[in-house]
Amino acid sequence: MSNDAQFWNKLAESYSRKPVADPLAFERKIAFMQSLIQPHSVIADLGCGTGSLALRLAPFAREVHGLDLSQEMVRIARDKAKSQGAHNVTFHVGPVDGSLPFLPQSLDGICACSLLHLVEDRAHLLALAFKLLKPGGFFVTSTPCLAESRVPYTPLLKLLHFMGRAPRVQVFSKQTLAAEIQQAGFVELQLPDVGAKPAVAFTTAMKSLEG
Repeated sequence: MSNDAQFWNKLAESYSRKPVADPLAFERKIAFMQSLIQPHSVIADLGCGTGSLALRLAPFAREVHGLDLSQEMVRIARDKAKSQGAHNVTFHVGPVDGSLPFLPQSLDGICACSLLHLVEDRAHLLALAFKLLKPGGFFVTSTPCLAESRVPYTPLLKLLHFMGRAPRVQVFSKQTLAAEIQQAGFVELQLPDVGAKPAVAFTTAMKSLEG
């Protein structure tokens, strides 16, 4: 995934100005995530981009940490946090599937939105997320599962990536994603209806209190 840092750096400015594709679904997702957060919670937003989600969650948590491999995305996120006076939000630069700046069992919640289809080794990232969460912590992801579509995305996305017009994108189904989340050790898997597009899996899961 780190090889795509240059792609996202170039895209950062235009990405930051791009409106949310499905604003009603986005607001429902945020509301659901906010309902899981407690005032004492320490939350990580993996693949935070320009910080929009992290900053929306910040008023409900003690600390929010955003992590992204793109230096330009994080620069914009830090500028937004400063302008909004969000003093409990910290943005970090680094690959989400690498060495993360968190200790095991130090997080109350992890969000990974519009991310898992960009990660080559999802099993590794999900296992890492499980390790970082405290017992009883939550994991939330909103993930395009392009295998749900009739469009033959795999050859198209490979071509676009070769041309430098798209990052590496993995094509898989909702069923595959759900199985991978459960194999990582998560329980209480749910797919709340937030009005997202059919190919998008908005999924929540928990780490059991037994850890």
